[in-house]
Order: sequence, then C-alpha cells, then structure tokens
Amino acid sequence: MKTEAFADLPIWPEGLEPFAEPAETRSLGRLVDPTDEIDRLTDVTVPSLTFCPASGKGPRPAVLVCPGGGYSILAWNHEGTAVAAWLNANGISAFLLKYRCPDRRSAAKADAVRAMRLIRARAAELNVMPDRIGILGFSAGAHLAARVCNLGAAPVYEPVDAVDAVSPRPDFSLLIYPAYLFRDGYALDPELAVSSSTPPVFMIQAEDDGDLVLSSLAYFIAMRQAKAPAELHLFSRGGHGYGMFRKGNPTDVWPQLAMRWFEADVMKTTVW
Repeated sequence: MKTEAFADLPIWPEGLEPFAEPAETRSLGRLVDPTDEIDRLTDVTVPSLTFCPASGKGPRPAVLVCPGGGYSILAWNHEGTAVAAWLNANGISAFLLKYRCPDRRSAAKADAVRAMRLIRARAAELNVMPDRIGILGFSAGAHLAARVCNLGAAPVYEPVDAVDAVSPRPDFSLLIYPAYLFRDGYALDPELAVSSSTPPVFMIQAEDDGDLVLSSLAYFIAMRQAKAPAELHLFSRGGHGYGMFRKGNPTDVWPQLAMRWFEADVMKTTVW
C-alpha cells in the first residue's frame, strides 16, 4: 500500500509506546497561542512522522527533521515545515518528527530512534534510499539528533515488533545551533559516546549564541579526536533560533552551506 504524501505516520503500535505515563491523555499535540511568527506545538503524547516526499525519478535521499524548543515545545514552522519544503526543493524527502513533549527526554529519544528504524524499514514503500537517511535537528532537536547518532550498546527501549531489528543509525547528520552537548568547558556530554562510527556531521553556530556555542565546539573536538568526518561553520553573529528565517545575519547562508556539504560529502555528486 502506497503511503500518501503529507500523511501523519504513527511511530508506535497503539498502546505500546515506551515511557508512556500512567493515565496520560492521548494527544497529537496542540498549538500554543502565538505571540510572534513561530508556531509552537506542545502536549504531544502520541508521536508521529509527517511524510513530505520529494519529486524525482527513483529513490530519494531522506532526512528526519527534529524541531527544537527546549524539549518543552516543537518549533513547528521555521524549524519544521519550512525545513521540509527546503529539503523537498533540493530533491530530498523529509520526515517531520513530532516527538513527545514537554519534558519527555527519554520518550523523545525513543521516538527519534524508532522513527529512524521505521523510515529505513519502509524505505522501498516510501521511495527512499535506505543508505542515505540522515537526521537534522535545531537546538534541543539537534541535541536529540546527536543522541541518536551516538547510542552506545544499551538499548533505548524494549523491542515492540520487527521494525526494532532495523538499524537506527543515521547515515549523516546536520546539527543547527545545537544545545546541551557540553558540560564543563569543552567536555562533551558523557551520554554522547562519539566514535569513528559516529555519522558524518555538518554544524552551524554563532559566537553570540551564549554558552551554547560550546556545544558545537565540544562535538567538533570529539569528532576530530575520533577521526570521524565533521564540518563546523562558526559565525560572528546570528544568535539562536533562526531556523529558516532570514534575519540579515551571516548565519542566513547556512542552508546553502549545508546543501554544498550534502552534495560533496554525502551524495558525492550534484545530481540525484
């Protein structure tokens, strides 16, 4: 059965979500009353994927998109739907991850791992290259993406079906102004067991992003020490949380830089 474009795909069999809280109300989430140009989604207890296929002949590369929001909300437009549109315009299928929030870090990690497995398990049906499935995150979503890239040996959750036998390892990653990756100084969060098998990464951050700039530096240093491929662009200005918005800052060029990296380091061609 062909999956419809822009359909919301359930991640888990109903009632088998790990880290479910007792007597929680099943909810696809709700939008917070807007105070600015950002659409904020919260109170997600039923995670899902929004499938945004790219046009083109043959299987497409694909990216799992993890919006940021401090694990409290999901910044659904400029770090979600607009990102999917940009990926689609470049021939890449996108899967928007609606992970559980607020304050559900263990559940969010399980949701992201399961989403990677699900995309790869259904690659043929979804017209996706099973060896070109990446993950892209912003801020807390970038932290979530880095966690998926560095899982270690311990299982994230108990398997629920055959999908959980599929590898969740992304083939590449993009971390856009990542948060929470460092501890003291340039020390990487010990949860992130970076190794030579950590997926190649593209990172963007601005020097005026407060202490969060240490996230990208710590991750880049760890990747370099592990001899894992990494590209970091550090700008003097840009702040935090800009996503796909153009703000008149040097960081506005990040989508072009990211696509250049994707062509050269992931696809190794300008045509796909």
